Amino acid sequence: MENLTKQQARQFILAKQGLLGKYRFIGKKGAYDYIRQAGCIQYDPIDICGKNAELTLQSRIRGFRKKMLNELLYQDRLLVDYADKEMSIWPAEDCPYFHALRERSRLHGAGIPGMTELEERALSYIRENGPVSGDTLPIEGEIMWHSAMHWSGSSEKNSKAARSVLEQLYTEGRLVIHHKNGSRKFYDLAERHIDPSVLQAEAVPEDEYSLLCRRILRRIGAAGLLWNRNSAAFTGIRMSTDQRRQAFSLLESSGAAVPVHVEGIRTVFYYLAEDRQLMQDVLAGNIDRKPRLELIAPLDPLFWDKNLIASLWDFRYSWEIYTPADQRKYGYYVLPILRGEQFIGRIEPVCDHKNRILHIKNIWLEDGISMNRKLMNELDRTLHRFARFNDCADADVIKL
Repeated sequence: MENLTKQQARQFILAKQGLLGKYRFIGKKGAYDYIRQAGCIQYDPIDICGKNAELTLQSRIRGFRKKMLNELLYQDRLLVDYADKEMSIWPAEDCPYFHALRERSRLHGAGIPGMTELEERALSYIRENGPVSGDTLPIEGEIMWHSAMHWSGSSEKNSKAARSVLEQLYTEGRLVIHHKNGSRKFYDLAERHIDPSVLQAEAVPEDEYSLLCRRILRRIGAAGLLWNRNSAAFTGIRMSTDQRRQAFSLLESSGAAVPVHVEGIRTVFYYLAEDRQLMQDVLAGNIDRKPRLELIAPLDPLFWDKNLIASLWDFRYSWEIYTPADQRKYGYYVLPILRGEQFIGRIEPVCDHKNRILHIKNIWLEDGISMNRKLMNELDRTLHRFARFNDCADADVIKL
């Protein structure tokens, strides 16, 4: 089993994720290629300085613009938004692998009194009239409903029938999101937008552990390195501790995942077998280590396991958006600052879209990091690039 220093583990993760050295992912194609590599990126609708998925891409994709993701989702149809790690965005070509989730939702919906009739009415209306939202679908009343998907909430409650039936058909895979108007989702028939060869492909035949292993492999690929322990990186995967351990054992014995030791950490880490060459390059010191200064999304794959980040980087980050204001240590929507191989602090940017200015409410630097002229110049360049990403003409940068 290979032994890594913490520095080598950090380098491997950052190189794998496209956050170290020259940009490996460029433009819209780069955005698609990165999401294919990661398996999925997490979606969140809150937009203070870009939505989470957009923030994830801007740190890795040279020349990324928000419209690129929208085009990949709703014009090119190369990506879909659906469940994986919470609500996520993943390649449309992966649809056959999510048959089990769709089937689970279908069976769930069939057991809800009145849902089958509502589905038939909704589908008939959409076939004739095109995309609808919960506000434009002419179905009145309420229904006792909850989604089978964990990200939609699990508490059964009376909800608007139109919205509920659209969400139910969406989780069953019969509808897709046609477009969004702000946070409002408009749905259309999946058959109108997803390639028939993908939509009608037979479900990938998998037993329980094959499915579990595949889903764990996707999370390892997204993170770069993951350890065999309870982890927030596995959110959305239903498994017990024994099932997780058995799955990792199967992945190791099959050669799909490679175990490594990291200095000072007892738990074994794993990386994808397809990344053997990258690991060898890291061990030999043959990777591009040219530093960049990037702002990292709060739900970025890099931060799916915050305990792992704390162990490897000694950097402790918490997204305080749901923390009461008087209990926050930093701020409402704060992004980690990555400089080369080191997290040097946090920043709280807020977009004033009306005046097209990116305001920086605060910057907190880690102990031992000082704001010298070199760092100020790097940060200034990054923030002006970040302003352009947010369609702002200027950045109001704090001078520390």
